[in-house]
This record gives sequence, structure tokens and C-alpha cells, in this order.
Amino acid sequence: MSEMITKNHALVAEFGDSLDRLLDGIENFMANSRPTLGGERFLTDREVSARLKVSRRTLQDYRNNGIIAYYQLGGKILYKESDIERMLAANYREAFR
Repeated sequence: MSEMITKNHALVAEFGDSLDRLLDGIENFMANSRPTLGGERFLTDREVSARLKVSRRTLQDYRNNGIIAYYQLGGKILYKESDIERMLAANYREAFR
């Protein structure tokens, strides 16, 4: 004889938990991935300022002084992720102690 499965059955609860974990994984993936254009990821000034831990005004100074490369489309500023990484690598200084 087969057992009747109801909404209170352990298998149903386990299945629900699995779906919740799957949904969390998908949401995490969507939040942390961005579509690429030509294999390149572009970041907004808000994202770059958060990563570099500088204000958006400081980024504007970097742009005005030619320190950081950027694209301007209308009023939107975008940065190539590879340009940001290259700039950081070029300005890396070894500890001297």
C-alpha cells in the first residue's frame, strides 16, 4: 500500500526547502552578474565608487584629471571593469618594510 503525501509530509517540506535554496542561488547569481558587451563588463560610477571606497565626486576629479578612463553616454558614465583593474595594477606600490 502507498502512503498518501499531504502538505505536512516531510518530503513536501524538504522539496520546499530545496526550492527556496535554488531561488536564493538564482537571486544571488542575478544580483552579482552583469551582461557583457563584447566580453567586457561595464560599471556605473556608483559601483566603481563603492569598490574603490571613494566618493562619486572623487571619481569626477579622477575623470577630469585623466586618471581614470570612462565612457559618457548622455548623462550616464560607464567604466570598463578591465580599465579599473589595469589602473589599480599600474598604481600598485610594494610595501617597503
